[in-house]
Parts: sequence; C-alpha cells; structure tokens
Amino acid sequence: MQNTQDQDRQWSRHAAKYDELFLDALDPSVENPIWAALDAVPKPQSRTIADLGCGTGPLLPRLVGRFGRVVALDFAPAMIARARTRVEGHADADSVTFETRAMHDLDDFAGQFDVVVAINSLVMPDVREIDRTLRAIRASLRPGGQFLGVLPSMDAIHYHTMLLMDQALDRGLEIEEAERSAAFHAEHQYYEFAFGRFQFLGLRQKFWQPFEIRHRMAKAGFASVELGQVLYPWDESMAGGADFADHPRSWDWSFVARP
Repeated sequence: MQNTQDQDRQWSRHAAKYDELFLDALDPSVENPIWAALDAVPKPQSRTIADLGCGTGPLLPRLVGRFGRVVALDFAPAMIARARTRVEGHADADSVTFETRAMHDLDDFAGQFDVVVAINSLVMPDVREIDRTLRAIRASLRPGGQFLGVLPSMDAIHYHTMLLMDQALDRGLEIEEAERSAAFHAEHQYYEFAFGRFQFLGLRQKFWQPFEIRHRMAKAGFASVELGQVLYPWDESMAGGADFADHPRSWDWSFVARP
C-alpha cells in the first residue's frame, strides 16, 4: 500500500490537470444535492465551515462571503496553491484559512466546525485511514453540526458495465466477447472491485458502496446518514455515453451525516 507521503506527491503532480482527469461533481451540468444542503444551513455568516480535501478549491467561491469563516485543507501543496488563486481579490478572502495537512489531522479544530464538506476526498485506499479521518471529522463538529460530502460510487461502475455489455450483445457479440468489450470500455483494469479501490496514473482511490457509507459513518460515531445521488450527464467522458441518453444517469453518492 502506497503511503500518504507518496500520495501527497502524486496529487500535487496532477494538480494542474486535475479538472481534465476526473469527473467534476460541482460542474453546472451535474445534479448535486450538496448545493441544497449548503443553502439550507441557517445563519451561515455566523458559521464556520471546513472544506476538507479541498483540492484545487472549486467549492471555495460558493463558501467565501457566505460563511463567516472557511477552512480549506488539503494534504497536497500544489492543490492548496491552486486553491488560493480561487479567492485572490475576493472581498472576504481574509475569512479563509488554508491548511496543508492530512484530513485526519484535526486535533486543534476539535469542536470548532459547524459544517464540514468533503467532495470526493474521502478516497484513501487504506480503510484504517478512512476510519481515523471520519472519527476526526466527528470530533471537529460542534453540537448540531453536520458533515456533507460526495463519495465515488463503485456500484455506478457496475451499472455502466451492465449497459456496455447490453450494448455489445445488441451488436451481435457472443457473451464472452461482450464481457471483454464491456470490461475494456469500463476500464476494469484500473479497479479492484472486491475492495473498492481504483488506481490511475499513480493515484490510488477508494470507491464506495452505499452500505459501506452507512457502516463507516456509524462506526465513527455519526447517528444519522442520509444518502442521495450526484447525477452525471451521459457525455463523451463516459464510454458509450451518447447511446445511453434514455437510461437513468450514472452517479456518485452524496451524504449528510449528523452526530
């Protein structure tokens, strides 16, 4: 298992082209329940919000100026450097604190956050690190606080594979050929399906099943978890996407967790 320091370097290496390499849960074409959850936070000017694993900072323009204090944290220095540019010149730029550290390193923020957001950043390939991070997030929340986020969906990869296989069978391929075609176009070579891991260009990420979200949140001390779906358009970023426009869209999982 590659260690955290190595992943720091890998994520920093890809910071400049991150938006080109991965699906963007915050893109305007995406249906994301997180927006409504953020809009529903009462009296945001009196609240402190943390964007954990903020990456290049695409969420920051929606937080700065609306929330009284914003903490933007990422373990990759190059990601933090790009995130800083998102708020340069903003009238409320002074309300943002940037932290270059791991997501579990929150001891000095215990009980300080009203809202924590993690958009596709709870992706550590070692589940022990995920459990440690979730416990730290739980401890960082004030009474009545909430944890919002998006998690990469492993079951959506199975769904996409099914559609690709049906497409191949409809073209007249035999079952073995259809399976090989679907596995190739769904890029199965990058996934460890049994353990929900994904490896690409040196990056190792965790993908999630819905039952695991509930399990690990409860294990970390969250009393309730509400799941939703972040729905992506069928486009050129997904193999066969143009042919699946009349099918339900692919998804990642969104969640709202409360202590």
